[in-house]
Amino acid sequence: MSRTGNTPIEIPEGIEVTLKETNIIVKDKSGEKQFEFSKDLIVSIENKQILIKPKEINKKTKMIWGTTRSLLNNIILGCINEFKKVLKLVGTGYKAQLQGKILKISAGYSHDIDYEIPEGINVKCADANTIEISGSNKTQVGQVAADIRSFRKPEPYKGKGIKYENEYIFRKEGKKK
Repeated sequence: MSRTGNTPIEIPEGIEVTLKETNIIVKDKSGEKQFEFSKDLIVSIENKQILIKPKEINKKTKMIWGTTRSLLNNIILGCINEFKKVLKLVGTGYKAQLQGKILKISAGYSHDIDYEIPEGINVKCADANTIEISGSNKTQVGQVAADIRSFRKPEPYKGKGIKYENEYIFRKEGKKK
């Protein structure tokens, strides 16, 4: 049995959820989001709750049961409030600036990196060394943050690079003379 999968998902006020075969459509004031789930699961909506059960318990359904519940819960939580990730640029001359839908990043290379911001993601640059990424899709917010971080991952000697706000960089000792 899946503890995560067994937990029902509460549907808050102002959010409309409809079920069509293997699709769930979640509508709110900002628009609608679709989620397609496996044919091996039974999804039902009963008195403002979404219940997910497997048709039969085997290895495959055990793997996707809790994952499906978590993904669906994140879609509903994204309708209520946005998910947010903050990146810090650490290093001399490292900076970021927003120009329309393009994020320009100077990260110690001979050229600037132009990152096109995908639809549904909001990016703010509070100052030159901070990038704030937010959106209603948790997966997409995390992927955009990971893409931007991959341009210059933090290195362990001086800690220079693009890192998450709450990330701890394990430092190494340099060469000894």
